[in-house]
Amino acid sequence: MGKLFLVPTPIGNLEDMTFRAIRILKEADIILAEDTRTSAPLLKHFGIDKKAYSHHQHNEHQATSEIIRFLTEGKNVALISDAGTPAISDPGFFLVREVLKHDIAVECLPGATAFVPALVNSGLPCDAFVFEGFLPVKKGRQTRLKKLAEEERTMIFYESPHRLLKTLEEFAQYLGTERQASVSRELTKLYEETVRGTLTEIKSHFENNILKGEFVICVAGAEEVVKKKNKYKDLDED
Repeated sequence: MGKLFLVPTPIGNLEDMTFRAIRILKEADIILAEDTRTSAPLLKHFGIDKKAYSHHQHNEHQATSEIIRFLTEGKNVALISDAGTPAISDPGFFLVREVLKHDIAVECLPGATAFVPALVNSGLPCDAFVFEGFLPVKKGRQTRLKKLAEEERTMIFYESPHRLLKTLEEFAQYLGTERQASVSRELTKLYEETVRGTLTEIKSHFENNILKGEFVICVAGAEEVVKKKNKYKDLDED
Protein backbone atom coordinates (compact mmCIF):
# COMPACT_ATOMS: atom_id res chain seq x y z
CA MET A 1 0.00 0.00 0.00
CA GLY A 2 1.08 3.55 -0.67
CA LYS A 3 0.37 6.50 1.59
CA LEU A 4 -1.59 9.71 1.16
CA PHE A 5 0.31 12.79 2.35
CA LEU A 6 -1.44 16.10 3.04
CA VAL A 7 1.21 18.77 2.52
CA PRO A 8 0.68 22.38 3.68
CA THR A 9 2.05 25.10 1.42
CA PRO A 10 2.81 28.76 2.26
CA ILE A 11 -0.11 31.18 2.51
CA GLY A 12 2.09 33.95 1.13
CA ASN A 13 5.71 33.92 2.22
CA LEU A 14 7.62 31.12 0.49
CA GLU A 15 10.03 30.93 3.44
CA ASP A 16 7.27 29.20 5.40
CA MET A 17 7.65 26.03 3.33
CA THR A 18 9.17 23.30 5.51
CA PHE A 19 12.13 21.10 4.60
CA ARG A 20 9.96 18.05 5.18
CA ALA A 21 7.24 19.29 2.85
CA ILE A 22 9.79 19.77 0.06
CA ARG A 23 11.20 16.28 0.62
CA ILE A 24 7.77 14.61 0.59
CA LEU A 25 6.80 16.38 -2.64
CA LYS A 26 10.06 15.35 -4.28
CA GLU A 27 9.61 11.72 -3.22
CA ALA A 28 5.90 11.39 -4.01
CA ASP A 29 4.89 9.39 -7.05
CA ILE A 30 1.89 11.64 -7.72
CA ILE A 31 1.18 15.25 -6.69
CA LEU A 32 -2.42 16.46 -6.58
CA ALA A 33 -3.04 20.21 -6.59
CA GLU A 34 -6.15 22.34 -6.16
CA ASP A 35 -5.06 24.53 -9.09
CA THR A 36 -2.07 23.43 -11.14
CA ARG A 37 -1.57 27.00 -12.40
CA THR A 38 -0.98 28.09 -8.81
CA SER A 39 1.11 25.09 -7.80
CA ALA A 40 3.43 25.09 -10.84
CA PRO A 41 5.48 28.19 -9.80
CA LEU A 42 5.68 26.86 -6.21
CA LEU A 43 7.01 23.46 -7.31
CA LYS A 44 9.47 25.08 -9.70
CA HIS A 45 10.73 27.44 -6.97
CA PHE A 46 11.67 24.50 -4.77
CA GLY A 47 13.15 22.41 -7.56
CA ILE A 48 10.33 19.85 -7.60
CA ASP A 49 10.38 18.69 -11.21
CA LYS A 50 7.05 16.90 -11.35
CA LYS A 51 3.73 17.46 -13.03
CA ALA A 52 0.81 18.16 -10.69
CA TYR A 53 -2.67 16.82 -11.42
CA SER A 54 -5.83 18.79 -10.67
CA HIS A 55 -7.84 17.77 -7.62
CA HIS A 56 -10.51 20.27 -6.63
CA GLN A 57 -14.09 20.44 -5.39
CA HIS A 58 -15.53 19.92 -8.88
CA ASN A 59 -13.70 16.69 -9.70
CA GLU A 60 -12.73 15.14 -6.37
CA HIS A 61 -15.66 12.69 -6.30
CA GLN A 62 -14.88 11.34 -9.76
CA ALA A 63 -11.09 11.28 -9.26
CA THR A 64 -11.00 9.63 -5.84
CA SER A 65 -11.51 6.05 -7.06
CA GLU A 66 -8.51 6.35 -9.39
CA ILE A 67 -6.38 7.86 -6.62
CA ILE A 68 -7.27 4.94 -4.35
CA ARG A 69 -6.22 2.57 -7.13
CA PHE A 70 -2.83 4.28 -7.33
CA LEU A 71 -2.44 3.99 -3.56
CA THR A 72 -3.34 0.29 -3.54
CA GLU A 73 -0.69 -0.25 -6.21
CA GLY A 74 1.92 1.09 -3.80
CA LYS A 75 2.24 4.65 -5.09
CA ASN A 76 2.60 7.53 -2.64
CA VAL A 77 0.30 10.49 -3.31
CA ALA A 78 0.78 14.05 -2.02
CA LEU A 79 -2.10 16.55 -1.91
CA ILE A 80 -1.55 20.30 -1.80
CA SER A 81 -4.02 23.19 -1.92
CA ASP A 82 -3.47 26.66 -3.36
CA ALA A 83 -2.29 27.86 0.04
CA GLY A 84 -2.26 26.52 3.57
CA THR A 85 -3.29 23.09 4.81
CA PRO A 86 -5.46 20.86 2.59
CA ALA A 87 -9.03 20.19 3.83
CA ILE A 88 -9.14 23.44 5.88
CA SER A 89 -11.71 25.34 3.80
CA ASP A 90 -10.10 23.59 0.83
CA PRO A 91 -10.52 20.22 -0.95
CA GLY A 92 -9.21 17.20 0.92
CA PHE A 93 -11.78 15.96 3.42
CA PHE A 94 -13.63 13.72 0.98
CA LEU A 95 -10.43 12.12 -0.28
CA VAL A 96 -9.11 11.50 3.24
CA ARG A 97 -12.37 9.90 4.33
CA GLU A 98 -12.53 7.58 1.34
CA VAL A 99 -8.85 6.61 1.60
CA LEU A 100 -9.28 5.72 5.27
CA LYS A 101 -12.26 3.53 4.39
CA HIS A 102 -9.83 1.41 2.37
CA ASP A 103 -7.42 1.11 5.33
CA ILE A 104 -4.78 3.14 3.52
CA ALA A 105 -2.44 5.27 5.62
CA VAL A 106 -2.90 9.04 5.70
CA GLU A 107 -0.31 11.46 7.04
CA CYS A 108 -0.78 15.21 7.44
CA LEU A 109 2.34 17.34 7.77
CA PRO A 110 2.29 20.36 10.10
CA GLY A 111 2.59 23.68 8.37
CA ALA A 112 1.04 26.92 7.28
CA THR A 113 -2.60 27.78 7.86
CA ALA A 114 -4.11 31.26 7.97
CA PHE A 115 -6.37 31.12 11.02
CA VAL A 116 -3.70 30.25 13.63
CA PRO A 117 -1.52 33.39 13.27
CA ALA A 118 -4.66 35.51 12.89
CA LEU A 119 -6.07 34.15 16.16
CA VAL A 120 -2.84 34.45 18.15
CA ASN A 121 -2.27 37.96 16.78
CA SER A 122 -5.83 39.12 17.49
CA GLY A 123 -5.43 39.69 21.22
CA LEU A 124 -8.61 37.71 21.82
CA PRO A 125 -8.72 34.60 24.05
CA CYS A 126 -7.22 31.64 22.21
CA ASP A 127 -7.41 28.98 24.94
CA ALA A 128 -10.75 27.90 23.44
CA PHE A 129 -12.03 28.84 20.00
CA VAL A 130 -14.30 27.70 17.18
CA PHE A 131 -13.29 27.77 13.51
CA GLU A 132 -16.26 28.56 11.27
CA GLY A 133 -14.46 29.03 7.94
CA PHE A 134 -16.72 30.63 5.33
CA LEU A 135 -20.29 31.33 6.39
CA PRO A 136 -23.11 30.14 4.09
CA VAL A 137 -23.59 32.71 1.35
CA LYS A 138 -27.41 32.52 1.31
CA LYS A 139 -29.27 29.51 2.67
CA GLY A 140 -28.75 29.05 6.40
CA ARG A 141 -26.72 32.23 6.87
CA GLN A 142 -29.13 34.03 9.23
CA THR A 143 -29.76 30.86 11.23
CA ARG A 144 -26.02 30.40 11.68
CA LEU A 145 -25.52 34.00 12.76
CA LYS A 146 -28.31 33.73 15.35
CA LYS A 147 -26.67 30.64 16.86
CA LEU A 148 -23.26 32.27 16.89
CA ALA A 149 -24.64 35.23 18.85
CA GLU A 150 -24.51 33.02 21.95
CA GLU A 151 -21.19 31.35 21.23
CA GLU A 152 -18.89 31.87 24.24
CA ARG A 153 -15.60 30.99 22.53
CA THR A 154 -13.60 33.17 20.18
CA MET A 155 -14.92 32.67 16.63
CA ILE A 156 -12.79 32.57 13.49
CA PHE A 157 -14.05 33.16 9.96
CA TYR A 158 -12.62 33.38 6.45
CA GLU A 159 -14.00 36.00 4.10
CA SER A 160 -13.40 37.30 0.59
CA PRO A 161 -12.77 41.00 -0.17
CA HIS A 162 -16.11 41.64 -1.88
CA ARG A 163 -18.12 40.23 1.04
CA LEU A 164 -16.10 41.64 3.94
CA LEU A 165 -18.12 44.81 4.61
CA LYS A 166 -21.44 42.98 4.39
CA THR A 167 -20.21 40.30 6.79
CA LEU A 168 -18.93 42.87 9.31
CA GLU A 169 -22.27 44.67 9.11
CA GLU A 170 -24.15 41.43 9.77
CA PHE A 171 -21.84 40.55 12.66
CA ALA A 172 -22.59 43.95 14.21
CA GLN A 173 -26.32 43.36 13.70
CA TYR A 174 -26.43 39.87 15.22
CA LEU A 175 -23.52 39.95 17.68
CA GLY A 176 -23.60 43.60 18.75
CA THR A 177 -21.84 46.71 17.49
CA GLU A 178 -19.47 46.80 20.48
CA ARG A 179 -18.29 43.21 20.14
CA GLN A 180 -14.49 43.10 20.05
CA ALA A 181 -12.90 41.64 16.93
CA SER A 182 -9.86 41.68 14.68
CA VAL A 183 -9.45 41.37 10.93
CA SER A 184 -6.19 40.18 9.38
CA ARG A 185 -5.36 40.35 5.70
CA GLU A 186 -2.40 39.45 3.49
CA LEU A 187 -0.91 37.31 6.26
CA THR A 188 2.84 36.64 5.86
CA LYS A 189 2.97 38.97 2.84
CA LEU A 190 4.56 42.39 2.39
CA TYR A 191 1.40 44.36 3.21
CA GLU A 192 0.19 42.22 6.10
CA GLU A 193 -2.29 44.10 8.28
CA THR A 194 -4.33 43.38 11.39
CA VAL A 195 -7.06 45.80 12.50
CA ARG A 196 -8.46 45.44 16.03
CA GLY A 197 -11.39 47.09 17.78
CA THR A 198 -15.17 46.89 17.90
CA LEU A 199 -17.03 45.56 14.89
CA THR A 200 -18.21 49.10 14.16
CA GLU A 201 -14.67 50.51 14.29
CA ILE A 202 -13.26 47.77 12.06
CA LYS A 203 -16.04 48.19 9.49
CA SER A 204 -15.38 51.94 9.42
CA HIS A 205 -11.68 51.30 8.80
CA PHE A 206 -12.26 49.05 5.82
CA GLU A 207 -14.92 51.35 4.35
CA ASN A 208 -12.12 53.85 3.81
CA ASN A 209 -9.37 51.48 2.68
CA ILE A 210 -8.72 49.24 -0.31
CA LEU A 211 -10.14 45.76 0.13
CA LYS A 212 -7.51 43.39 -1.19
CA GLY A 213 -6.31 39.91 -0.22
CA GLU A 214 -7.80 37.10 1.80
CA PHE A 215 -9.32 38.03 5.17
CA VAL A 216 -9.44 36.23 8.51
CA ILE A 217 -11.97 37.60 11.01
CA CYS A 218 -11.69 36.80 14.72
CA VAL A 219 -14.64 37.76 16.92
CA ALA A 220 -14.80 37.65 20.72
CA GLY A 221 -17.20 35.27 22.40
CA ALA A 222 -20.42 36.44 24.03
CA GLU A 223 -19.44 37.72 27.46
CA GLU A 224 -23.01 38.57 28.45
CA VAL A 225 -24.11 34.99 27.79
CA VAL A 226 -21.36 33.76 30.09
CA LYS A 227 -22.32 36.27 32.80
CA LYS A 228 -25.99 35.25 32.67
CA LYS A 229 -25.13 31.55 32.88
CA ASN A 230 -22.86 32.18 35.86
CA LYS A 231 -25.60 34.23 37.51
CA TYR A 232 -28.17 31.43 37.14
CA LYS A 233 -25.58 28.91 38.33
CA ASP A 234 -24.99 30.92 41.49
CA LEU A 235 -28.74 31.13 42.13
CA ASP A 236 -29.09 27.36 41.73
CA GLU A 237 -26.25 26.77 44.20
CA ASP A 238 -27.88 29.11 46.74
